[in-house]
Amino acid sequence: MAYSSRNYRLPISGLAVVFCFFFFVVPSFAADDASHLSGSPAAPGCNNPYKLVKIQTWINGGEGDTFGGLSARFGSILPAEAEKGLKLPAVFSNPSSCCSKSSSKLSGSVAICVRGECSFSEKAQVAQSGGAKAMLLINDAEDLTEMDCDNNTSGPSISIPVVMTPKSGGAYLNESMADGQKVELRFYAPSRPIVDYSVAFLWMMAVGTVFCATLWSEFTASEETVDRYDELSPKDSSKSAAKDDSEQEIIDINVMSAIVFVLTASAFLVLLFFFMSSWFIWVLIVLFCIGGIEGMHNVVVSLISRNCKSCAEKKVNVPLLGEAPILSLVVVCFCVAFAVIWIVLRRSAFSWIGQDILGICMMISVLQVARLPNIKVAAVLLCCAFVYDIFWVFLSPLIFHQSVMIVVARGDKGGGEAIPMLLRVPRFFDPWGGYDMIGFGDILFPGLLVSFSRRFDRANKKGTSKGYFLPLMIGYGFGLFLTYLGLYFMDGHGQPALLYLVPCTLGVCVVLGLVRGELKDLWSFGGSPETGVTSEV
Repeated sequence: MAYSSRNYRLPISGLAVVFCFFFFVVPSFAADDASHLSGSPAAPGCNNPYKLVKIQTWINGGEGDTFGGLSARFGSILPAEAEKGLKLPAVFSNPSSCCSKSSSKLSGSVAICVRGECSFSEKAQVAQSGGAKAMLLINDAEDLTEMDCDNNTSGPSISIPVVMTPKSGGAYLNESMADGQKVELRFYAPSRPIVDYSVAFLWMMAVGTVFCATLWSEFTASEETVDRYDELSPKDSSKSAAKDDSEQEIIDINVMSAIVFVLTASAFLVLLFFFMSSWFIWVLIVLFCIGGIEGMHNVVVSLISRNCKSCAEKKVNVPLLGEAPILSLVVVCFCVAFAVIWIVLRRSAFSWIGQDILGICMMISVLQVARLPNIKVAAVLLCCAFVYDIFWVFLSPLIFHQSVMIVVARGDKGGGEAIPMLLRVPRFFDPWGGYDMIGFGDILFPGLLVSFSRRFDRANKKGTSKGYFLPLMIGYGFGLFLTYLGLYFMDGHGQPALLYLVPCTLGVCVVLGLVRGELKDLWSFGGSPETGVTSEV
């Protein structure tokens, strides 16, 4: 059988891996790392779409930084190309709130105002009456707030572009305009592509991870073992599986643990939402690296041992660990170095590659250790996760005024740090950059069911056409496609992927079981774990 699961593993128990990984999983489908703003009701003269805006700066004629902003519901529409935007001098209004006539000369300039005291549209009218050609509003926080018309102000009377920038943008302008330096600004709102290639790449990574994790033991097993397994009857197959499981720590998830897990995950998500900080995320980073090292070690050793059996034979005595294969020690040193390098470079533009490699290896390892014994447990776990995902993405704003899942996934309160329990791919052709992301839970939860379907097929000698593995893989891929479709129709708002994945996997399995008359077998498959073979959580 596979070397990593039969001969030698790192001294971290399977239960610890599952705990570290499942406990900190964030099963959301986060669209990007920019705040999503829901559209407010349209009104005459106040029906502009909200657009992300690039703000270019020049300081004393030299090019400065470019930072972001958000256009208002009212005012003129900004051009999509930078060349078509007006380059105007920046002037701070006096008073800075722009709620009354400014003593500063605003004619032909960008009037810079601060938030507070009066409505957004009132500020814009004051700036426009003073001769300003545009208005830039500095927010009092890093979030970008919707600038809508108020009930007492007419939108059509405002003909200048109005943009809000976060607090950090205002701090940059204050610093740049110190000592009387001349600052010029230009606004433009570049169009975003309808679909970025990162979406297809992330889809392939997620589907590929589930596929590889499900068939991993077959990929890494010797040909002899696979042939012998296939020749066994279903009854003998179950005995063989019991023997294999006795050599590998397998954790069967039961109904109670499935419910407790979802409740615990909810409690932990709330803790992250309220108390997230850089040190808290550092704890998650360390746990992620421990699980990633374990996962990468098992994956690499399994692959090498599969193709070079003699490589695993040489052993050496190691203090505290006892006798260990030299191959395993070399690989674990490489894995530790890989994780350390990722930590050091985690904020670089290419750090997503290392994060995804560690994450995929960990998920493959987890799906070799944890498993669903039957559809009964799968139904409880996935239905609970289904409700959990929808509540914390869509319904939590009713209580917490923000989507708890999306805030945690983006790491809004993490002091610049982000949780690593996500696969992410940069948007290569998006002028705003950012990442498309998918939570580990959106791979692991359906992955457990897909892995079960493969075990069921093999135990009952079902071919590809009559089995459950292929339909569930297709269902998983289609569910992800529906998630991206929902992402598009909801204008980039983060989606609870399990809303689509659970019906497309569990639903497909149950319907097929009913049609084939095998639902009872699926529901009670596996029975109770045998003593000494598996453990339950």
